[in-house]
Amino acid sequence: LVRFMRNLSKAMSQDGASQFQEVIRQELELSVKKELEKILTTASSHEFEHTKKDLDGFRKLFHRFLQEKGPSVDWGKIQRPPEDSIQPYEKIKARGLPDNISSVLNKLVVVKLNGGLGTSMGCKGPKSLIGVRNENTFLDLTVQQIEHLNKTYNTDVPLVLMNSFNTDEDTKKILQKYNHCRVKIYTFNQSRYPRINKESLLPVAKDVSYSGENTEAWYPPGHGDIYASFYNSGLLDTFIGEGKEYIFVSNIDNLGATVDLYILNHLMNPPNGKRCEFVMEVTNKTRADVKGGTLTQYEGKLRLVEIAQVPKAHVDEFKSVSKFKIFNTNNLWISLGAVKRLQEQNAIDMEIIVNAKTLDGGLNVIQLETAVGAAIKSFENSLGINVPRSRFLPVKTTSDLLLVMSNLYSLNAGSLTMSEKREFPTVPLVKLGSSFTKVQDYLRRFESIPDMLELDHLTVSGDVTFGKNVSLKGTVIIIANHGDRIDIPPGAVLENKIVSGNLRILDH
Repeated sequence: LVRFMRNLSKAMSQDGASQFQEVIRQELELSVKKELEKILTTASSHEFEHTKKDLDGFRKLFHRFLQEKGPSVDWGKIQRPPEDSIQPYEKIKARGLPDNISSVLNKLVVVKLNGGLGTSMGCKGPKSLIGVRNENTFLDLTVQQIEHLNKTYNTDVPLVLMNSFNTDEDTKKILQKYNHCRVKIYTFNQSRYPRINKESLLPVAKDVSYSGENTEAWYPPGHGDIYASFYNSGLLDTFIGEGKEYIFVSNIDNLGATVDLYILNHLMNPPNGKRCEFVMEVTNKTRADVKGGTLTQYEGKLRLVEIAQVPKAHVDEFKSVSKFKIFNTNNLWISLGAVKRLQEQNAIDMEIIVNAKTLDGGLNVIQLETAVGAAIKSFENSLGINVPRSRFLPVKTTSDLLLVMSNLYSLNAGSLTMSEKREFPTVPLVKLGSSFTKVQDYLRRFESIPDMLELDHLTVSGDVTFGKNVSLKGTVIIIANHGDRIDIPPGAVLENKIVSGNLRILDH
């Protein structure tokens, strides 16, 4: 305290607010360093090395967080990307496929981001283990897709799961069931960082454990952590040693993110002879995607801009579907050699996302995160590819789950494709109310999934259940007010209907 006061008075005597802030910042960094050192002393010998790496990574991120002020983009510098920097998928596909597609596939590694829990859908454990179609989980479908590729082309494309400390144990238990599949499966863990108290900016964690009182003290720092964690795990070098050249990275809950041979061929055999180090799949925005990150031209390079980085005065402009027509699907194709080079040069630059949370006990904390796509500006010769909407089929809510379980899609070798019987390629807009939020409640409310081939829009609110073989067409709105209950009878056909009030069908 004496030293702090001395430094403080020195800064004040120099009569500069900036010096004052700098002293505060240095003292804070020192305090955090001490807290982290205390935490590290509680690590066992086998935890010590990776805990040290995690805490070092956190310190670097925290240092940057204290240095950076205000929005990380200058709105005046944002430009529309040049025409050739975002290619239409049709143009990539029109090149066709070479005869040696197997040798091209053998250069690929598929990486799925598997750090998330199913809590937002009322499920315990990893989100990837939620059943989404015919009893198959996200993970089952992923393994089936890659196995089908390997069998069809006689290749050896491995699957890598980036787990978090939240999902690692449960995921590893389940992996044994794939031992006889024709897919080699690897896992590595993303970092584990301490949450920080919003007021004091000091770590909440007191030791390395993440059970008991410490359950909420740690967090996985977003998928931007993939570069450092993949490198530190040793897998990056292993795959480079095996002759692999690209990773295809996507969220495990995006059921549209399958390996695309045309994009892979474009990467391996570029028309101009110059290889891309980073390809981001983007797709056209609809009104439902106004918050999605968009690709822009910024200081001569492609750059991903997220809504959190946009100055408040420009948020509406950012959401405009006419000005920013595309958004990032988070399906990314990245050169392994480039990741190694940039990681060793410490040259991967990603904006910090400050995520504020309130813990169960009421404590306000912040967690510092990064996003994998934000690194696009650090790579050479980056490219956006505007892909069909079918490559973006995320399941974030039970409303999404209803779509992928329905007859809108057919399932073949782990891949979902829009039914040919649907006359238009757009997906219906589905909004299920809070009675459907948890998967178990949602499943209880449908005796069978309705026929939705001719549906445009469905809104359901309140205590509603659906009997077997219900058909929904056009716009259907079903609202049970508080205290009311609506049972849609088996075999009902609802076309352009609003149903409200009380409707109970009694069996006689």
